[in-house]
Amino acid sequence: MIYVLPVLLVFILIVIARTIKIVPQKQVKIIERLGKFHKTANAGMNIILPFLDSVRATIDIREQITQIEPQPVITRDNVTMEVDAVIYYVVADPVRATYEIQNLKWGLEQLTLSALRNVVGALDLDHTLTSRDTINGQLRATLDTATQLWGVKIMRVELKTIAPPEEIKLTMEKQMTAERSRRATVTQAEGEKSSAILRAEGAKQAKIVNAEGEKQSAILSAEGQAEARLRVANAEAQAIEMIAKAVGSLGNPAQYLIAQRYMESLTQIAKDSQKIVFMPYEASGVMASLGGMKELFTATTGGSASPAAAK
Repeated sequence: MIYVLPVLLVFILIVIARTIKIVPQKQVKIIERLGKFHKTANAGMNIILPFLDSVRATIDIREQITQIEPQPVITRDNVTMEVDAVIYYVVADPVRATYEIQNLKWGLEQLTLSALRNVVGALDLDHTLTSRDTINGQLRATLDTATQLWGVKIMRVELKTIAPPEEIKLTMEKQMTAERSRRATVTQAEGEKSSAILRAEGAKQAKIVNAEGEKQSAILSAEGQAEARLRVANAEAQAIEMIAKAVGSLGNPAQYLIAQRYMESLTQIAKDSQKIVFMPYEASGVMASLGGMKELFTATTGGSASPAAAK
């Protein structure tokens, strides 16, 4: 009797432990009754029948990650490269994920490898290296369609590394260097062309500006000379008018002005010469002019010239 009580207590604890199942958040337990699917135990405390019900599997319904190790893949132009990827998926139906496939993770890896070979095999090397987003989208669509039977939703597929052979890398580096050299040469030629065009445009504009300046200068100079001549003519007209008023009807103003010009010219000639002064050939014309000036002066003053003036 002493030994029966502890054994009974242990049995009761075992029954309670097999009856109460605590499921963590974001997990689901698959409950079988006598080897057949019975129900799913969600997060929280669940009661099952001991010795009749059993837990077949515990499924994590959070987004999960599976990494595909680098695998050799042949492109359409027969280039073998190493490609690896990462799969992000969610178990949408825990029952199917348990009963429709034996090993979900291994099945996803093999399906991804097959899809990866098919997608990359349809592209050449250049498109494979530059079309990561396209490859990722095609892989996700292919895997999502194939895994619907398993109750799995493929969220996204990301290619991590695309590694071509070393000789292909060297060829690509040489091609890249040649392309950059070509771009630099083209850029330099375009720069020299633009510079030459700008210099020609600048020279053209400078010539146009200089021509406009010369034109305006010539116009202003001509206008200045015309205005100066008009002012000189007006001054001479005023002088003649004043002389005419002074001499009245007794003399000729034109004769007076001619004689004045002769005197100014002789004075200038005598000023610039050193020893010899050449008089005009017709000296009698000069004397007549001087006589005319004397008569005009005498007529205007109303008297006779002094002996000194006559001499």
